[in-house]
Amino acid sequence: MEKWTELRTAYHVARLGTVSAAADALGLHRATVNRHIDTLEDEIGSTIFIRHARGYSLTEVGQDILRVAQKADEMIEDLAGRVRGGKDQIEGEIKLTLLAPFSGLLMGAIDRFRSKNPHCVVHVDVGEDLARLEYGEAHIALRAGAKPEHPDYVVTHFGDIGFNLYAHDSYLVRHGAPNTQDDFAGHVFVLPEFPHGRLPFGNWIKDTIRPDMVALSSRDIGVIVEAVCAGLGIGFLGDADARRRGNLRPILPANPDWKVTGWLVTHVDLHRTEKVQAMLSCIKELGLAQRQTRR
Repeated sequence: MEKWTELRTAYHVARLGTVSAAADALGLHRATVNRHIDTLEDEIGSTIFIRHARGYSLTEVGQDILRVAQKADEMIEDLAGRVRGGKDQIEGEIKLTLLAPFSGLLMGAIDRFRSKNPHCVVHVDVGEDLARLEYGEAHIALRAGAKPEHPDYVVTHFGDIGFNLYAHDSYLVRHGAPNTQDDFAGHVFVLPEFPHGRLPFGNWIKDTIRPDMVALSSRDIGVIVEAVCAGLGIGFLGDADARRRGNLRPILPANPDWKVTGWLVTHVDLHRTEKVQAMLSCIKELGLAQRQTRR
């Protein structure tokens, strides 16, 4: 295939959603963008886009083709930056995906990355499923549990992520602190609504907390955190997040069963690109600093 210009044009239409936006980004006329798409579809022998009133959406074939285009575009951009040399800052965007309970773990690393690369936009998506990195849904994923086994993924150990029951000082002033796990009479809890099997402490919740002991529940982990910090009840928080916020006290001794193993996941084609390596470096630096602080 020799239609690299047309492929790049189609990639920008897919990324931006309309011909007009792609034309502006590329400095082309709308008619030229449309011609590039027609030429590419003729070359491939299949429809790439479905045209509708709101813009363009990808067909299944289009998704396969455009994921190749995205990787090519990013790798060429990365190569150009390396060849130019002397470029101190990374530009463009980098996409991260992670599970909601871990959203606070990377903020320090993102802040460090942004301080070094203020012209690079960081997009963070929160979801329960591992993003399809081969489709360009993310550059870096932080996941927990079993090690991802996809043959095209580069998987790095992030570290153990611990959880515990925490209560805010304002809650403890009003209700006191339970002395043992069996001393929860009169206490109320703030709990996530995720299926128990997905949480390292899910079985403990199921076996210990009665429905009448729940003050608030939510599928949004941000709501859970804010509720605990407001003193509404006792709730499960990540140890790192709780330390960062202050005025939160662990209720029970550390439980090894409430730890999960974290993994940083990248796609082999983009793992060595400058921006992915720069972000991974910031994440690893922050992790090392946190481990040294705990010693």
